[in-house]
Amino acid sequence: MAKELNKESVYRSAKPKQKDYTINDGEGLVMLVKKTGVKTWRFIYRYQSKQNRLGLGNYPATTLEAARQSVIKARQQLANGIDPSETRKQIKADRETAAENSKRLEDGLPILNSFEHIARDYLSSIAHGVRDVTHNKKLRRFEIHTFPVIGGIAIAAIKSPDV
Repeated sequence: MAKELNKESVYRSAKPKQKDYTINDGEGLVMLVKKTGVKTWRFIYRYQSKQNRLGLGNYPATTLEAARQSVIKARQQLANGIDPSETRKQIKADRETAAENSKRLEDGLPILNSFEHIARDYLSSIAHGVRDVTHNKKLRRFEIHTFPVIGGIAIAAIKSPDV
């Protein structure tokens, strides 16, 4: 498979046409030139017999060399059996979860999927079966004894010694 087919000047001088078109640089790296004039780097690859595209950034903010380095990293992930697109989606989801959790902490709420969050949801779901006094006692016991110790730990990370 050919690689590094073009020089920087080819991409710099690419002009928009009536339709979107691509300029191939080899090894799956292409520049998509849109009819609006926007130039975007893309990595086209196959994973589990399906063709996928991974955006690498807009030109000239993302240089040709940076796009080539990104392709090398993505190819290493593919060689290890990891889909680079799924990796990117997971990183984005983790970032969004962290932002949501920090917002919840500022608002005085427990973080998502923590012991405190799950316990409060459970207690509120069974509250209709007991008197309000009993429900408040249960909740207060958790607030005094359990939440300060393991309330902020993710439910999946809690082990027997923690309890």
